[in-house]
Amino acid sequence: MLQLGRLRNMFRVPDLRKKILFVFLIVAVYRFGSHVPVPYIDFDAIRSFSDEASQSGVLGLLNLFSGGALTNVSVFALGIMPYITASIIMQLLGVVIPKLEEWQNEGQTGQKKITQWTRYLTVGLAIMQATGLAFAFKSGTSSGILSSAGLPQGINLFPSFNTPRALFFILTLTAGTALIMWLGELVTQRGIGNGMSIIIMASVISALPAMGESVLANKGEFQFVIVLLIGVGMIVAIVFVESGQRRIPVQFAKRVVGRRMYGGQSTYIPLKVNQSGVIPVIFASSILFFPALIAPVLPSGVQTWISDNLTSPQGFFYITTFTLLIIFFAYFYTAIAFNPQQQADIIRKQGGFIPGIRPGPPTERYLAKTLNRITLPGSLFLAAIALAPLLYFSLANLPTGAAFGGTSLLIVVGVSLETMKQIDSQLMMRNYEGFLS
Repeated sequence: MLQLGRLRNMFRVPDLRKKILFVFLIVAVYRFGSHVPVPYIDFDAIRSFSDEASQSGVLGLLNLFSGGALTNVSVFALGIMPYITASIIMQLLGVVIPKLEEWQNEGQTGQKKITQWTRYLTVGLAIMQATGLAFAFKSGTSSGILSSAGLPQGINLFPSFNTPRALFFILTLTAGTALIMWLGELVTQRGIGNGMSIIIMASVISALPAMGESVLANKGEFQFVIVLLIGVGMIVAIVFVESGQRRIPVQFAKRVVGRRMYGGQSTYIPLKVNQSGVIPVIFASSILFFPALIAPVLPSGVQTWISDNLTSPQGFFYITTFTLLIIFFAYFYTAIAFNPQQQADIIRKQGGFIPGIRPGPPTERYLAKTLNRITLPGSLFLAAIALAPLLYFSLANLPTGAAFGGTSLLIVVGVSLETMKQIDSQLMMRNYEGFLS
C-alpha cells in the first residue's frame, strides 16, 4: 500500500533528489517542445483540425501518444512512436538475423550496437512518417487519415506547398523525433530509468484532461461520473493484475564445504501474470497507426483500404487486429524478458531444484509451460482493458477520442508502478524506508 507520508524520503537523499528533479526538467522541456509550431503551416486551419482530429480514430491515438503535439503541428508532432516502431523491428529481426542475435548475447557491448542501429532506423522511419504527414496536410481531406477525421471539405493545412518547404517540414519533424529520443535516453542514464516510458506517460497524462472535458461537454455530468467510476475500477483492476504473480518454489540441496554445511534453503521464482507490463499495448498501437501515417504516399487503393480498416478504433478489423497484436507482443516480450532454459541452468548450477521436477530439461519445460499458461490471461486482460472503453463509448455514443482512456490508464498506471518500484529500490539501498509495501 502506498503511504504518502513516506514520499518525503525521496527528497532526503541528495542523489535521488537530483535524479527526480532532472526527470521533471526533461519532461518540462518535452512539453515545451510540444507547443513549438512548425513554420509554413496555416494555423487558422489548425484550430479546426485540432477540434476534429482529437476525436477521430487513428489521429486521436496519434495525438494521444504525442501529447497533443500532432494537432498543434509542433516540432514534436511525431512523438516517440518512430523509436518504438524501430525497437519492435530490431527485436523481431533479432530472432531471424544471426548477427543481431550474436549482439544480444554479447552483453553491454552488443546492446550498444543494437541501440545505435535502433537510432539509425528511428531516423529513417521518422523521415518516412514526416513525408507522409506533409503530403497528408497538403492534400487535406483527399487524404485517408484526414478525411476520416471529419474535417471540413477543402481544408489545406499546408498552403504554398513546394519542395523546399516540404523538405524543411520533414527535416524539422525528424529532428524533433531525434531530440525526443535523446531526452528519453538522458532520463534512462541520468534519471530514474524507463526514459522512453516516462516520455510516453507524460504525453498521455497531458491528454487525459481533454478526454474528460470532451465527455463532460458532449454528454453531461451523469455520463462523466459513470466514465470516472469506470476509470477508477479499471485502475484498481490494473494494479491488482500488475501485482499478481505465480511463485515457483525452489529448494537448494544441502552440501558440506570443509566443516560447514551450506544450502538447504527454500526460495521462489516470481512469475508475474503480466510479465510484459504495458509494452504489448504500446507496441500494438504503434504497429496499427504506422500504415495510416504513411498512407498519403501509398497508392490510392491502399489508402482506401487503410482508411476503411485502420482509422476507426470501433471497427471489427481494428478491434480484432489490436487484440491479436496485444497477445502476440505479450508472448514475444515475455519470451525475451524470461528465458526458461537460462533460468533452469542457473538453478541447476546453484544446486537447486523445483520440488517434484528433475533438474535440467524437465525444469526448463516446466517453467516454459507455466509461463505460457499465465501469460495468456495476462494478455487477454490487457486487451480487455484497452478495448472495453472503445466498446462502451461506441454503445453510449460518446466521443471516440476519449475512448482511448483504457490505453491511457494502462500506460499511466503501468509506468507509474514501475517507476515507483525503481525509486523504492533505491531508497531501500540507502537504508530508507520505502513507500511501497
